[in-house]
Amino acid sequence: MLSNFLLLRYLKSYIYNSVAELRYIKDVLGLADKIKNLSKIYTYARNFLYLGRGYNYPTALEGALKLKEISYIHAEGYPAAEMKHGPIALVDSEMPTVVIAPTDSLYDKIISNVRQVKARGGTVVAIITKGNDAMKDIADHCLEVPDVPECLTPLVVSVPLQLLAYYIAINKDRNVDQPRNLAKSVTVE
Repeated sequence: MLSNFLLLRYLKSYIYNSVAELRYIKDVLGLADKIKNLSKIYTYARNFLYLGRGYNYPTALEGALKLKEISYIHAEGYPAAEMKHGPIALVDSEMPTVVIAPTDSLYDKIISNVRQVKARGGTVVAIITKGNDAMKDIADHCLEVPDVPECLTPLVVSVPLQLLAYYIAINKDRNVDQPRNLAKSVTVE
């Protein structure tokens, strides 16, 4: 009982201190000009693959969904660990791969995924932790985000994903405020 209490107390303290790290999200907005320029390269891509591991697999799903919703480009989010079971067959120079690759407990595995994409002629946009020079040598483009606790990386990396989708949609003259066929809310009947 006491150990559960101490664990809960520790977790509350960890979460409280970690949330203070979210002040770095505003720093990520400083990437807007770089992402705007990067978006020009990929505006006419017909398909995108988004890869993430652990906490960032759902973030990859959200990044792909956002691109689909506002730019009308086919995009698929996939768990990087499962890349060899399907999506790898689609990788080529015409299908950019966005990889969420913070320096975390799964970093070595995501590096392996990036190498597999590059070996097949794919282009890689990697969202990395600041100071991650290893990925800069492999990926075609890197967007650096601040180093935050692993459980908070989805909050920080979602900003560049949203900006990339936004600028690609703007480049395609899409109405980002009123995407076609998109409901603002879901009603359960």
